[in-house]
Amino acid sequence: MANQVSCRNSNKWAIQDHLLRETSQPQMSYNNDGFNSTKFGLLVKDVKYALRTEISNTNNLVLVDTLQRMGIEHHFQEEIQSILQKEYEQSACFLKYQTPFDVSLCFRLLRQQGYHVSADVFKKFKNNDDGTFGLKLSQDVNGLIGLYEASQLGVEGEYILKEIANFSVDHLNACLANNDSCDEARIIKETLKYPYHKSLASCKAKSFINNFKGINGWGKSTLQELANIEYSITQEIHQHELAQVSGWWRSLGLAEDLKLLRDQPLKWYTWPMAVLTDPKMSQQRIELAKCISFVYVIDDIFDVYGTVEELTLFTQAVNRWELVAMLDLPEYMRSTYKALYDTINDIGYNIHKIYGQNPTQNLQNAWVSLCNAFLKEAKWFASGVVPTTDEYLKNGIVSSGVHAVLVHMFYLLGLGVSSIHLEDVSAISSSVATILRLWDDLGSAKDENQEGKDGSYIECYMKENKDTSIELARGNVIKLIEDEWKKLNKEHLHLMSQFLGSFSKASLNCARIVPLMYNYDDNQSLPVLQEYIKSMLYGDLSV
Repeated sequence: MANQVSCRNSNKWAIQDHLLRETSQPQMSYNNDGFNSTKFGLLVKDVKYALRTEISNTNNLVLVDTLQRMGIEHHFQEEIQSILQKEYEQSACFLKYQTPFDVSLCFRLLRQQGYHVSADVFKKFKNNDDGTFGLKLSQDVNGLIGLYEASQLGVEGEYILKEIANFSVDHLNACLANNDSCDEARIIKETLKYPYHKSLASCKAKSFINNFKGINGWGKSTLQELANIEYSITQEIHQHELAQVSGWWRSLGLAEDLKLLRDQPLKWYTWPMAVLTDPKMSQQRIELAKCISFVYVIDDIFDVYGTVEELTLFTQAVNRWELVAMLDLPEYMRSTYKALYDTINDIGYNIHKIYGQNPTQNLQNAWVSLCNAFLKEAKWFASGVVPTTDEYLKNGIVSSGVHAVLVHMFYLLGLGVSSIHLEDVSAISSSVATILRLWDDLGSAKDENQEGKDGSYIECYMKENKDTSIELARGNVIKLIEDEWKKLNKEHLHLMSQFLGSFSKASLNCARIVPLMYNYDDNQSLPVLQEYIKSMLYGDLSV
């Protein structure tokens, strides 16, 4: 246990202490007094006029894509919806688009918005003779990039999108090998490594804004200035929210009582900062960060502190959900239990005040499920049992904490007050949880010298397949993640059609931030996550 604790504290749970300390302090890089609301309003007005003026269909779609990539699309939702709805309603939707880039862009934008357009629109680029994609297409770099980006929105059974993905990857890599253009090579590498649909828009926005050249001569200065103002405003909002979350965490005193707990309010806040991107959702981000903090804290209680007997008592107390239950707990568990009990009840009460429905019972049930899953893992570890891959993943989906977090997000978004029920979002929650669990296990297999002490899918897989190698096991996990993304895409289309767009888009963002949280480099650190945090909290767009 001592070795486990040492490895845990020295490596996995540090994003670099200096970064945590530096960004935990509010650093207001933008002064609201200098905000020219008139100028901002004029810029927004100019863009709305461009969206409503059909200079050409393709240009309008490029503008929509640009706004989304810059992270300023929330100012233009009505105009964007109007454009995409019109595209979808036209019976000859894709006949007017003949180039791979144009077809791919229209397909991707519509699917992102929840319109289930058929992947058969790409059949026009196949040769009639042998059913393969032609030589001309293989030399169209922009078309290949567009096709690859579109292929990321595929669902199960869409084999043509798999063909497109393989074809575009092969030929984009060939382009890299024979490319003298630094800009083009950079775009190809970034696309292959971080396809737009599976990446956080906020993570890619800085590069896109700085390299934006305009749309056929229009929009460069207007859109860059608008994006810069928005970036500064959002950054200040995030700094203010982080200060509140950090203050709340310090007030609990848990880090002082239990020295081996992860003390990372910055990392916990990064999740909702990435998931709920609308600047107006400030209170939702703060409350969700509190929920996420307890997923980490309780995970530490189970992994680092408790015996099976003590953890059983803790789980029983959570099942009872009574303050008096803390009296049955060991002394070191009581402060954590009380903090969880008070915080979740407060969140439920605040949701009730805003939306008129008290979800506390369902919030409590989420913590019961999480603790039950943690306890099952603790019993496996204590008894030396290695479960089957199916048993491990079924339990691991719950112990990932995603279900608990998304239940809270569901009610924080006000979705529990109508005919919409938690069961309606269970499938998308399961897909996100599966992606997180498998990514976490990929990271744990290569970082921190953990040697499988916490258990992982890879460990279970290698026990079931005794002749396999770690490389083949990791390859199998990567394939499972790819397949789960197809299920996630399908659920996204379904939820968008059921007017659950806010929850679906946030769930996608939850899956998108997972690689940042678990993709360790050879130095056992998270450089992409570190850069993302710096950029979002106190970076400069021009740097």
